[in-house]
Amino acid sequence: MDLQKETNKTSGFINLELLAKQVVEGFISGMHKSPFHGFSAEFAEHKIYNSGESTKHIDWKLYAKTDKLYTKRYEEETNLRCHIIIDNSASMHYPKIKEHHIDTLNKSSFAALASACLMQILKKQRDAIGLSIYSDQYDYYAPEKGSERHHQMLLSKLSEMVTRSTPKNTDTYTYLHQIAEKIHRRSLIFLFTDMLQANTKPEKLFDALRHLKHNKHEVILFHTFDGDKEIQFNFDNTPTRFVDVETGEYINLYADNIKENYQKAVQAYFYELKMKCTQYKIKYVPADITKKFDKILTTYLIERQKFV
Repeated sequence: MDLQKETNKTSGFINLELLAKQVVEGFISGMHKSPFHGFSAEFAEHKIYNSGESTKHIDWKLYAKTDKLYTKRYEEETNLRCHIIIDNSASMHYPKIKEHHIDTLNKSSFAALASACLMQILKKQRDAIGLSIYSDQYDYYAPEKGSERHHQMLLSKLSEMVTRSTPKNTDTYTYLHQIAEKIHRRSLIFLFTDMLQANTKPEKLFDALRHLKHNKHEVILFHTFDGDKEIQFNFDNTPTRFVDVETGEYINLYADNIKENYQKAVQAYFYELKMKCTQYKIKYVPADITKKFDKILTTYLIERQKFV
């Protein structure tokens, strides 16, 4: 809910690519190894064993069942394919800020900068990157490619997303299903969203998250939120009109009158979301925009680096 005066004039990053490079060089390049690698070789199919071949990949369990010799054929390890998905609804542009910088980010500009940083890392590895942006429609789609021209096109789209803020609803449930169907080859998927959608049961949002896991994709959810306002509900206890930036609905009240119940409801929803991510084997990364950007990103990358 946005309490500030409405305006469509927001200034974006002075140079998103330059800022992303500075961020990456400053606190990511010092890592001993990359946190991202191509997927390991995986089973593809069985084929009949021919005399003289290596017995290394014979499936002895299948032999016990069929009394025939088959070998397992594996797909070779390939370069990583990554697809970034960003929620571009009105709630992601909260709070409205005059200038987007690493120390002054709203949810949308956090998603843009984090995406640009991830792209910079993957670019160094010559990995293929795709991008999807949605709101109340499928705003933008680019398949995974690794060229410099493609990289620049994605950066331009990220900058445009931040600077062109218009009131839009969220249809996360619908478009995550559509995006999941577009990504056919096994990929690393980053999703940036506040997981807020009016008039939709959480079960439908969780079902859409689970769909992203099909085809053995690895999914990382950067759950973006304003911890001070959207969780703690820290507002002055004066008569205030709270406006839903997506639906336009509003309510007049004193913040302290509902603060306790509001906090319980939001915390319960966030907890359920984290538990569902654990259940679906989705990496949950809390992205509180009131915290330092570099701490959020590097904490995730360092943790990931330990397991590659």
